[in-house]
Amino acid sequence: MNIVYHDDVKISVEMAIGLYRKTSLGERRPVGRPDIFEGMFKNASLTISAWDGNRLVGIARSLTDFVYVAYLADLVVDEDYQRRGIGRRLVQETGKRLGRGCMIVLFSAPKAHEYYPKLGFESNPFGWVLRDS
Repeated sequence: MNIVYHDDVKISVEMAIGLYRKTSLGERRPVGRPDIFEGMFKNASLTISAWDGNRLVGIARSLTDFVYVAYLADLVVDEDYQRRGIGRRLVQETGKRLGRGCMIVLFSAPKAHEYYPKLGFESNPFGWVLRDS
């Protein structure tokens, strides 16, 4: 398996939705709303994609200022490709493109709660959400 990582490949809405539907994250993202997905990717500051040939197998989508903090909005890996280090590498590739000392923060999906400590993330109980602002 030769996975290649890119930060400069435009991902079609259909391809992104197809990937999300192959994961548990698709349960919590608006996969039935291509218009929202288009905005999610158009307005992201940094998107790293993982490819097996011409097959999209992973995405790390972030909103960031590149110097202080990056919010890792989505870390998604095709279920057929999980447990192969692709998620870890997507986080590493994200970090390589941020300024030295820039924090990466995220909200964990319930099914991934045990995963992030393995990547070195620390839990923080002070997160808040304002829905429908």
